[in-house]
Amino acid sequence: MAHQVALTVIARIKPDETEALKQLLKAMNVNAAQNDLIPFGTFSTIHFARLLVLDQAIDLDGGLIAPELVLIGECDAPLDRVLKQLVNEAGEGLDRIYQHCEGYSTGSKITPAQRLAYLRANMVRSQAFYVNTVGRTVQQIHQEAQLREAIQCFLDRSDWSHSSALEVRTKILAYVRGDSTLNWAIHPPAPPSILFRFKETLHLVVVPLLLLILLPLLIPLFVVWLVLLRIHELSDAAPDVKPDDVHVQELAALEDYGTQNQFSAIGSIKPGWFRHTTVLMLLMAVDYAARHVFNKEDLAGVKTIHFARWVVLDGQRRVLFASNYDGSLESYMDDFIDKVAWGLNAVFSNGVGYPKTNWLIFDGAKDEQAFKNYIRVHQLPTQVWYSAYDHLTALNIASNARIRSGLTGDMSASEAEEWLRLL
Repeated sequence: MAHQVALTVIARIKPDETEALKQLLKAMNVNAAQNDLIPFGTFSTIHFARLLVLDQAIDLDGGLIAPELVLIGECDAPLDRVLKQLVNEAGEGLDRIYQHCEGYSTGSKITPAQRLAYLRANMVRSQAFYVNTVGRTVQQIHQEAQLREAIQCFLDRSDWSHSSALEVRTKILAYVRGDSTLNWAIHPPAPPSILFRFKETLHLVVVPLLLLILLPLLIPLFVVWLVLLRIHELSDAAPDVKPDDVHVQELAALEDYGTQNQFSAIGSIKPGWFRHTTVLMLLMAVDYAARHVFNKEDLAGVKTIHFARWVVLDGQRRVLFASNYDGSLESYMDDFIDKVAWGLNAVFSNGVGYPKTNWLIFDGAKDEQAFKNYIRVHQLPTQVWYSAYDHLTALNIASNARIRSGLTGDMSASEAEEWLRLL
């Protein structure tokens, strides 16, 4: 089984081409799964995908940041397979999109190899990448959803009021084993590759070991960092800027079409080496935690996020955050405030305009309205968004996986009753 990988491609848009590109993407988003440009629904290893335009901006020094097109995908590894499928099966669509971007060949005989080279040349690494459950592929999610539906249909055909939980489970097992389209479920899903697991284990061990070796040096540096942090916190401006009504309406028009939503936001890193170093170090810590601690259906108590990533771009001047989550934005923000405000503060307090924090993790997002204003101000319209399983919440997916796992091994009567409640 494959692990999951983050695809991020950022290309500079040609002068005066931004609006034309937005119109093209708007038409594409009418049916993100099946359209004439990139029919994401035909790609069996893409969980989520989006295309969004970063409008022209001015950095903190008054410099111009050209408009950019961002392609994001959350995919099953290997990433190279996804890229090759994109250029081979959606080549003409890529041409129509990227002809609006600098450096893309507009000749009539552009080859898949040229398209592939362009995408690779414009790929950007994510500084941190969260996966709800590492190793759970698109295929597995679809299969386990179908398994649940099949078992429910089987149960609906009979009266089980006089059967014990263990007897019902025995009948379900016989039904699944006897159906050639379902008997794959009696085997547990294969884990990610040995090479991936070895690399992850190595990373899990080496990073804290290196920190332990450097501890005598890190302790005095940490003390100095704390002093500098407090100086910056006391002097940083934190204006409570309210979002423009038109901007909010534009964002709202792209939300709440199903059980899932997308979120894209960008912000400038506060000026100076201290904030830049701090945010890069913190994102390394976030990535470590996402890879080794919060990799099983739970991001520090928040269980509604499918994927999330943080990308530092534009010469380390800005950070892009993108996520796929269940429910409304309001509930999403409330979850973060109530459960992981400290984590939000640690990373986002390094962004210009964030509510004031104390010692990095206190206050900040606890100023609920100021935080929600900050989020909306920095949120971006996502012109194209695709989900491979838009009818399933993260909790649905986890429940379906537990139904499958309950088809193997022995159960007590109470365990069988608990398992049946999943159905």
